[in-house]
Amino acid sequence: MARVCQITGKKPMTGNSVSHSNIKTKRRFLPNLQKKRFFYAEEDRWITLKVSTDALRTINKNGLNAVVKDLRAAGEKI
Repeated sequence: MARVCQITGKKPMTGNSVSHSNIKTKRRFLPNLQKKRFFYAEEDRWITLKVSTDALRTINKNGLNAVVKDLRAAGEKI
């Protein structure tokens, strides 16, 4: 499974690691992804999503039903 949030679409970024002497080498900034189980009451079952911590806040704000509806509209299989 790729390091991509299923809700926000966040994925790794690239940048530079800068040393004290200002030497720059390439590095990756990984999103803070968590594998989380949610109880989806509409279908009376558990669903597992790979989400960023930012997406957890989105689920808390909008509700799981609205987020799942948007994911399915976008073609994501849940």
